[in-house]
Amino acid sequence: MKALLGTKIGMTQIISEDGKAVPVTLIQAGPVTVTQVKTVDTDGYNAVQVGFDLGKNLSKAVAGHVKSSSVTPKFIREFRVEALPEEITVGSTIDVNAFAVGDIVDVTGVSKGKGFAGTVKRHNFATSKSTHGGNGNVRKVGSIGSMYPQKVFKGKRMAGRMGHDQVTVKNLVVSYIDSKHNLIGLRGAVPGPKKGLIVLNARTTVGGKA
Repeated sequence: MKALLGTKIGMTQIISEDGKAVPVTLIQAGPVTVTQVKTVDTDGYNAVQVGFDLGKNLSKAVAGHVKSSSVTPKFIREFRVEALPEEITVGSTIDVNAFAVGDIVDVTGVSKGKGFAGTVKRHNFATSKSTHGGNGNVRKVGSIGSMYPQKVFKGKRMAGRMGHDQVTVKNLVVSYIDSKHNLIGLRGAVPGPKKGLIVLNARTTVGGKA
């Protein structure tokens, strides 16, 4: 199973074999411990649940759930699979050796929170005229409705909280692996701040899930 949890370290660049500088995002990936294995017979679908990082003050429910795996994870995530690998059992570990340079992965993280933002920053609205009859506030929102139906439709793009959303970037290429230090370098940018949780899910081909 090619799936891991990790934390974002930051961006750097490496030199490829052809001498080009490649921008990569380094991720401290795994190892993760299998906390539960779900099957079609017992749960209705096949899935592997893994835990990552050292958690503190776990609730009694979570502590009882992970007791059989002998770990106290801070993060727990589940990955659906078509068929369960034989080597995957409760308590077994998965590390960066599950991946190889050149693999295609989907990366999920929570984007940086940017607080309250106006429509120009949040939705890339155009500003109004600053001269020749401008209203004095070039970033002010224009009309948000009409005479009928005398209400603002749901989903209207307006000012509000920006960022801190779950974002998935697809088809990133694994460009670097350091098995000794559990590091993976993905070509390009990865959503989220430093030390943010990152979920890696491998794809066998571009556009097709593993």
